[in-house]
Amino acid sequence: MQHASIRILGIDPGLRRTGWGIVEAEGSRLVYVASGLITSDAEDDLAYRLRSLHEGLRAVIAQHKPQEAAIEETFVNKDARATLKLGQARGIALLAPAQSGLRIAEYQPNVVKKTVTGTGHGEKGQIQAMIGFLLPKARFDSADEADALAIAICHASHRGTERKIAARMPREALP
Repeated sequence: MQHASIRILGIDPGLRRTGWGIVEAEGSRLVYVASGLITSDAEDDLAYRLRSLHEGLRAVIAQHKPQEAAIEETFVNKDARATLKLGQARGIALLAPAQSGLRIAEYQPNVVKKTVTGTGHGEKGQIQAMIGFLLPKARFDSADEADALAIAICHASHRGTERKIAARMPREALP
């Protein structure tokens, strides 16, 4: 049975640095396409930082034309202000692919780690090493890019469980 190829955008949202990674999945075969970092200037007002992230993600989507996107769910930390800013960056990470009509899935950090490293509490170094193993052609300069690729890989692995994706799709987008 031939599997159709699917291009997946993984996004690791952050206000300072949003990592993105794109993989092509065909059945269980994964191919690295591209990855990078979108940054915002810490000196800018919040609205302009969010605009920078939005414009960056829209450019990535326009250039690489993914069919689906996967985003890491936010964890809440002790600093409410930092959590709120991360939530706003995450909103941009959800908005940009939604504007392009992409199917979007969300995954908890421990699910991403377990999928990629085999344990739900994998360290950053373990994730980067596994990305190098799973995607030997991948070239990334930051942990944020590696995390975004891990999110894309997680989605490639779990996308057969359509319930999570369909639950997040607008009714008119469902097949």
